[in-house]
Amino acid sequence: MHLSNEEGYWRPRERRERKLGRDANLESPGKANGHLPRRPCVRQSSGAGAPGSGATIFALSSGQGRCGIAVIRTSGPASGHALRSLTAPRELPRARSASLRLLTDPRSGEPLDRALVLWFPGPHSFTGEDCAEFHVHGGPAVVSGVLQALGRVPGLRPAEAGEFTRRAFAHGKLSLTEVEGLADLIHAETEAQRRQALRQLDGELGQLCRGWAETLTKALAHVEAYIDFGEDDNLEEGVLEQADSQVRELAVALDTHLRDARRGQRLRSGAHVVVTGPPNAGKSSLVNLLSRKPVSIVSPEPGTTRDVLETPVDLAGFPALLSDTAGLREGQGPVEQEGVRRARERLEQADLILAVLDASDLASPSSCDFLDTVVTPAIARSPNGNGQRLLLVLNKSDLLPPGGPDLSPELPPHLLLSCLTGAGLDGLLEALRKELAAVCGNPSTGPPLLTRARHQHHLQACLDALGSYRHAPDVALAAEALRVARGHLARLHGGGGTEEVLDIIFRDFCVGK
Repeated sequence: MHLSNEEGYWRPRERRERKLGRDANLESPGKANGHLPRRPCVRQSSGAGAPGSGATIFALSSGQGRCGIAVIRTSGPASGHALRSLTAPRELPRARSASLRLLTDPRSGEPLDRALVLWFPGPHSFTGEDCAEFHVHGGPAVVSGVLQALGRVPGLRPAEAGEFTRRAFAHGKLSLTEVEGLADLIHAETEAQRRQALRQLDGELGQLCRGWAETLTKALAHVEAYIDFGEDDNLEEGVLEQADSQVRELAVALDTHLRDARRGQRLRSGAHVVVTGPPNAGKSSLVNLLSRKPVSIVSPEPGTTRDVLETPVDLAGFPALLSDTAGLREGQGPVEQEGVRRARERLEQADLILAVLDASDLASPSSCDFLDTVVTPAIARSPNGNGQRLLLVLNKSDLLPPGGPDLSPELPPHLLLSCLTGAGLDGLLEALRKELAAVCGNPSTGPPLLTRARHQHHLQACLDALGSYRHAPDVALAAEALRVARGHLARLHGGGGTEEVLDIIFRDFCVGK
């Protein structure tokens, strides 16, 4: 935004008159009178009412089935009454200290279990409400008996899925990005997913959003000062230039994160790794080796695999969807031709290609054709690593002569492997770790990743609003563009969306979380 009185833009009085009527017509996350909130995106009550707020809920928080210890928790104003009703003696235990108590049915007085109980008075609890936990023996009869007894306590009802966490969000105990991190941690299946989820649960993405929001607040304050006090002699020189500089720096940061957005989503849902090659190169054997189970049928007959077989795997600590595909050749019939078509389709969608060749048959027409049509073009398309990534694997190294392989010097960088003996597997896994770290991002270092489409949507909308600021014809519209940008950051970190959006987020939780 470049404005000056010499260029015929708004004089201060006209700017103030324009400002008086604008807020009634434009949506703004700030107050209607134009005053700025002092701290955007701060941790406070979200304003989103939890479903059934005021009721006391209970649920089994540990996993279903037999186990050594099962955890049953309550949250709400009647938690203390529920704890007294089931325990003897009847007084509440010391806060946040485990106490061994006999649990009895509140109606019949029948003993249910001897268990550890804990009392967490609000607001110093996970949900911010009074909470109680019953650590009981994990047999189905014990768990069922305690749940039924809690259901007979007046004022208690079974919890809905994700309701404990939703109450924590509603009471300002967790931000929305931290809630998503907790959900990802519960569903994490690999080391990389666990590390990323812990960083988000610890609030790193939220802290980043707050920093961006503070930058926007400073820029907006400078623009508002120019609108209100542009005629005053004591207004600091260059306030608009300061705002321009801050907005430019923020736009660069947002653009950088948006370019990396797909990496975080791959880390959360899994990178697409496609195993491809000519027939009988050992693709299915490699898929079975990497997945550590018989996913694909292995046969010396060419064309055994005729469809795409997919399995989720943990590759060197990263989540991946591993696809076994038909051998690439001219199909011998309509079924195999369809399999080859699907294989080529999957190849175009791959994040990482595992190109497999028979190390003992590199001079064959099928191997040469595969190198020319798949391997060489894929390597040429991604010299800087921004496109599809490819690892060339020469399988069946156990068939090579004892003196070592006699390989062409023109062959691209490759890895030797024997799916039969396992020789070379460690080297392949290390190469996969490096490639997947580039595809998914390293969850242990660097800035926090954007793991959900919601994050990308709000950051892109924020960046678009900053673009509107730079091209605004007057300061009033420029200030409004900054408000819109701040609103998207607030919704990313702290909610502010519709109940439907919150329902989708909390739906990922189990009942007792």
